[in-house]
This record gives sequence, structure tokens and C-alpha cells, in this order.
Amino acid sequence: MARTTVQEALANTSVGAEIEVKGWVRTFRSNRFIALNDGSTINNIQAVVDFEKIDESILKQINTGACISVKGELVQSMGKGQSVEIQANAVEVLGSADPEEVRKTIMQPKKHSLDLLREQAHLRFRTNTFSAVFRIRHAATIAVHEYFNKNGFYNIHTPIITGSDAEGAGEMFKVTNLDLNNPPKTEDGAIDYSQDFFEKETNLTVSGQLEAELAALALSKVYTFGPTFRAENSNTSRHLAEFWMIEPEVAFNDLDDNMDLAESFLKYVIQYVLDNCKDDLEFLNERFVKEEQAKPKLERSEMSLIEKLNSVVDNNFVRLSYTEAIEILRNSKPNKKGKFKFPVDGWGVDLQSEHERYLVEKHFKCPVVLYDYPANIKAFYMRLNDDGKTVRAMDVLFPGIGEIVGGSQREERYDVLKDKMAAMDIEEKELWWYLETRKFGTCVHSGFGLGFERLVQFVTGMGNIRDVIPFPRTPGKAEF
Repeated sequence: MARTTVQEALANTSVGAEIEVKGWVRTFRSNRFIALNDGSTINNIQAVVDFEKIDESILKQINTGACISVKGELVQSMGKGQSVEIQANAVEVLGSADPEEVRKTIMQPKKHSLDLLREQAHLRFRTNTFSAVFRIRHAATIAVHEYFNKNGFYNIHTPIITGSDAEGAGEMFKVTNLDLNNPPKTEDGAIDYSQDFFEKETNLTVSGQLEAELAALALSKVYTFGPTFRAENSNTSRHLAEFWMIEPEVAFNDLDDNMDLAESFLKYVIQYVLDNCKDDLEFLNERFVKEEQAKPKLERSEMSLIEKLNSVVDNNFVRLSYTEAIEILRNSKPNKKGKFKFPVDGWGVDLQSEHERYLVEKHFKCPVVLYDYPANIKAFYMRLNDDGKTVRAMDVLFPGIGEIVGGSQREERYDVLKDKMAAMDIEEKELWWYLETRKFGTCVHSGFGLGFERLVQFVTGMGNIRDVIPFPRTPGKAEF
């Protein structure tokens, strides 16, 4: 008999069918009612056991956490919460779970703190919250690839080990094959990387953007979707040392086209989740509402999770320049009353999360796209505007998250790009190949980067980015 998933069984209208379901026991009540889940849905299926027909030695092994197979007839349920259940005529224990050991873990059926759940990340897939989060993460992944494929993009696999620093920030994890206890040295006492595996200094990538640009200047529309790494010592709810980035690059797109692409893409992925993850979203929506009610009134979201997702899909994003945003922030009540941790006192300051969230959550109450930032706070590859002081950069800001997308029109002019690299102390010899693309048929092109975990965090309503990636990597944490 082929295995039937719990999701298939609950959707089955063929009452009377003989089925076999395998999964993990959530609860076993009154030596009779088994709540079984196999991860295919947030909903359990109830299997009703006739304890007079099942061997007592098997019944003793049906505990929370045990893996079992149930064969029986699918019947209409007399209980609340489900339309069908299984009248079990055979139960096989595939893997037992010691009740005493289960009580020490998060599999014990009661509410646990998210901190404890992170400490037992190998087991948190078994919980309702995290099974829902990771099913939605999967759906969002499918939506990403589906959107780009439908719109004529080619997926490019860019290097994970690289010799360049795309962001120029220097916060990179080094990759080496040298003996760290006795590395070879040059005559002046520096580490001699010419004897390393790649014969030069290399790092884990912070972005696939520069390589994706090379592909876009031949294939027109490309995107990357892969792991990136930042050795940034940030122990916050918004940062990870290892995360996944989505980076489209499009030849012939200017900044306006880039903003259109970002808005269209975000709406598509969110709509896909709304359409395909209804049960999981309803569960997380209920959780979100309860979490918000526990917050101080001024910090609560005015919308439920599902209302927030629909609001993003149904409304146009507000677009305004950095200069306009600074005026709004400078004249805002929180700024005038000294409520901002980082006061906004004039043009040129780098916006912080509190400023971004004020614009989105308090002033406009919808997603915001900021553009034309000061050149001196943005990366070297962003196109310089005619005013000589701003660049064609853009950030998409979301409620509860702040910046979710960062992008720009890229600097396509060889001489300008060369001068910007020199001004920011970026060595030409390290990026000769990037510069060279501006010599051979240069053109306007644009792209953006989206931290996938921030998008998953938004669509699931989770408050900490560590709870939307299976095994978070943060300072001091590299278990599992």
C-alpha cells in the first residue's frame, strides 16, 4: 500500500478508503486517540485505536515524538477540528521515543520560548510554528524562481569563494588552506598568500552582484539566488552571518525600471504565499496577533499579518527621494522631541532602522522606495547623478522590517567608475575584469539585492531573523 500524506488524507473525500499514513506522534490520549503529523501540513490527522485489537507492547511505545505507521479506514470524524479520521486496524512503531527524554526537549507539547527553540534547532522543525515557517520559506523559494523564469531571466551561479569585496566594507570571512599555526611569511613579515591554495587572499562572498553584472551584459536579464556571508559582529534580530541573497541584474534598465522590477517581484512572491500557504498563514496570523497584543500599545501593528500582506500586494509603493525623506524625518515629532536614538539634523546622514520604520509605519503606512542617496554613503558601483553628490541608489522599506531591498543603477561609464574606485581606495588590479566590461559595449544597467530571510521574516511575521533560517549563524553560534 502506497503511503498517503496527512495533507492528502485530510483532503480525501473518499470515506471508506483503506489508507496508510506514516508520521510522528504529537499526542496520544486515553490510550485511544493519536494525533499524527508528517510535516505535509500544519494540521494533524486523528487515528482512533481500538486498544483491545492492538498489542499492549505496541500501545506502550506510542508516545509523543515516536514515529509510527497507521493503517486503517478513512471515516467521518465525530470529533471537532477535522472532517475525517482514521479508524486504525494496524499500528507499527517505526521509531520509538523515550517519554523521559522527550520531556527534556521542545517536543514536549507545551509553549516554549524562541530562545530555547533555537538551542534545540535540530528538533524545532517538529513544532507547529517552525514547520509552518519552513513550509512558507519553501513556497517563497519556488515563487522566486517562478517569477524570474516567467519573466525571461536566466539563473546564474556566482562564486562563493571570491577575491573581491563587492561592498567595500571589509567584513568578510577569510578562506585559507595555510597552516594557521605556522603560516608562510614574506620578507617583510606579512603572511605569504602566494603559497595558499588560490595563490592570493580569498574570502566567502558578500554578494554575487559584480559577477551577475558580467552575465547581464551578455544575457540581458539574469539573477542569482545563493548563500552570502558577512563577518559583521552584530548580535541583533535583523542580522545573520550566513544568509541567502536574491540579486537580479538587467541590461538596459534604469533606476525607474529597477524600482518597477522590485515592486513587481515582491508583490508576486507575497501573493504566491497568500495563495499557496493558507493554513500555515492562518496559524502564524493568530500567533502574530497574540504577540502584538503583548506589546505596549504604541508599538503594536495596526494590522494582522494577513492584512499586512494583502496591503502590500494591493497598494502602490510610495516613491520619494532621500532629500524628501530627510525633510520629513527632520520635521517629525520623534525627531523634534528627541525620541530618535540617532537624531536627523541635516542632509547626508545615513538612515537607521528607526528612521526607515518611521517613514513606513507612521508617516506613509505602506512600503516606501527611497532613491538618490548621497554618494559618500553608498557603494562605488552606483551611478553618479549629474549633481555630482548623489547616486542612483534605491532602497525598498517594509513595515516591521525596514530595508528589505537595496539596489541601484550601476555606473556604466568607464572613466567615472575608475575615478570612484580610486576615491574609495579600491584597487583596480583586484577588479580589472569588472572595469573591462565598461570598455566593450557598455550600457545602462541596474539591479538589486534582497536578503531572502528578511522577506521570509515579513511574510511569516516572525520577530527575529534567526527564526526563519533552519540553522542560524550568528556571533559565537555555529552549532548543528
